[in-house]
Amino acid sequence: MATRVCSYSKINLGLAIGPVRPDGFHELATLYQTLALHDLVTVEAKPTTGESRITLTTNHPQVPTDARNTAWKMVELALARANVAAEVAIHIEKNLPVQGGLGAGSANAAAALNGLEHELRLSLSGTDRMELAAEVGSDVPLFLLGGAVLGTGRGECVSAMPDLPATPCVIAVPEVGISTPQAFRDWDKRQGTGNREQGTAISGLTSPAQPDRLEELSHVYATVLRDGPVDFGFIPETEQTPDTSGIVRGRGLEIKQGGLEEESSEHRSTWNGLAESTLLALVRTGIENDFESVVFPQYPLLREIKRLLMGTPAGVSSDAFSEARPGDSSGTAFYAALSGSGSALFGLYRFEVDARAAQQRVQATGCKAILTETLPRPEYWRRMFAE
Repeated sequence: MATRVCSYSKINLGLAIGPVRPDGFHELATLYQTLALHDLVTVEAKPTTGESRITLTTNHPQVPTDARNTAWKMVELALARANVAAEVAIHIEKNLPVQGGLGAGSANAAAALNGLEHELRLSLSGTDRMELAAEVGSDVPLFLLGGAVLGTGRGECVSAMPDLPATPCVIAVPEVGISTPQAFRDWDKRQGTGNREQGTAISGLTSPAQPDRLEELSHVYATVLRDGPVDFGFIPETEQTPDTSGIVRGRGLEIKQGGLEEESSEHRSTWNGLAESTLLALVRTGIENDFESVVFPQYPLLREIKRLLMGTPAGVSSDAFSEARPGDSSGTAFYAALSGSGSALFGLYRFEVDARAAQQRVQATGCKAILTETLPRPEYWRRMFAE
């Protein structure tokens, strides 16, 4: 019987771009956060005595169905790493936008790996899984952790952070596709690092202060989450977030039913307060997405959508508004930003009523807006395998 896996999305709570490395990638510091919004990846696999054979189908015309697909790449590499031959059929039911900045393709790869292991009763080591993920794509490793994740290197060096509680989120999906490689090229040009020889940038971001800046930001973000007012006390001891190796090797299946849905309304109110305090603390660190400086000038509509997500009055900057009216209940957001290189944007809200008000503002412009919520790590793994 085939295995259906929820392929969850992500947002970048912040993204700082650093120097170009000798391999052509940029150094990054980013805070990932998984969302409940997801594709569905179905994997059916059986061992074979011959060579491995992979087929892939999808409901989306823009998704490749050959070795260019990240899910295909992951399965091919995983079979080789496990020294197993199998016939594998993958189907991707695409709900997330392509080139949206939500990590959809990367999540598909991680979901395909989870499905493959389940189908063939494989148990790759945590190291093997992380190495495979990093080989397939920079955003793939975060989906082997879930929840709040600090990403460094080119984004593939990941550390699990203490989770934010489930927080209402609105995803705005403009009808614009943004190429991440092109966004990086635009960033390099803006920073004066567009002319490179043999993969090495010649000015601007190559200054010694830049790696230090990324390290400092990573430390600040981690400190806010580790030392902030986030409390896991309501989760029963048997449901505590497993350590990284437990997540990677056991795929989180030990996490029992219950948790977030069973908390009292009073506890939910306290939990929302913790989310507000932590998010506002992150905002005060100056958290932002560097891609906005190159994407917004080219696509002014995206700047306007961010304003609508924030609930910012005309003529008032989003940043000023978040400081002036933090956490009120008139549809304003704690924080709104571009996710990755875009074109999707997101807003985070204290209550669902605020999120729905923002959703309606964005939809009134003709732009698609989806109401979802952030997905903490225990829930990410508990709900991974679709019924």
